[in-house]
Amino acid sequence: MCGRFVLFTSDELLAEVGSWPGISEVHAPEDLPPARYNIAPTQMVPIVRVSESFAEVTPARWGLLPHWKKDLTGPPLFNARAETVASKPSFRDAFRKGRCVIPLDGYYEWHDDGTGKVPYYVTGPEGMLWAAGLWATGMDQLSATMVTTAATDEMSWLHARLPKFLARDEIMPWLSGEELLEPSTLRGFATRKADPAVGNVRNDYAELIDEQPPTSLF
Repeated sequence: MCGRFVLFTSDELLAEVGSWPGISEVHAPEDLPPARYNIAPTQMVPIVRVSESFAEVTPARWGLLPHWKKDLTGPPLFNARAETVASKPSFRDAFRKGRCVIPLDGYYEWHDDGTGKVPYYVTGPEGMLWAAGLWATGMDQLSATMVTTAATDEMSWLHARLPKFLARDEIMPWLSGEELLEPSTLRGFATRKADPAVGNVRNDYAELIDEQPPTSLF
């Protein structure tokens, strides 16, 4: 799964979207979220949607609000399992007609190394990562969720689930409605221990992605 992630390369994000096949223009508002190092569910994140040859990068609440949602009760729907996304009432409408991608520079995952859960920072093999996503506009608010699959063999030691990270040639097919619900084909992820302070969502600074040396008691 993915419950915290990092995004700090906004200029590269827009340039990357503009290079996608068939995209002639990229629209982005001035109020895109700033560089972030500890993004959590219910916070605002950039998502990318495509209509014909136009791409739109726009902020959305991370936690899907289906069209029938009347209030914010219940857990935030920030992950959607690939195995049930086409049939589960919370996601099926967005799966059919609300495709987006969510950009990440990396994400955090917690793993028990034998002494308790430790946060790891994970980055992709090709720079920015693109997670398959869904969007909706329940409660008159743009919102999104990230699709997850079973982890690949490479990443299963860290967690049993993995966001559906799209290869570059899968982005436009996903956005146009292809299913692409099998585990990611990407390989070559890099992991390193992160600062345990990432566990507090109020901490949001660049040093979180680096493991901190132990503090001496003497």
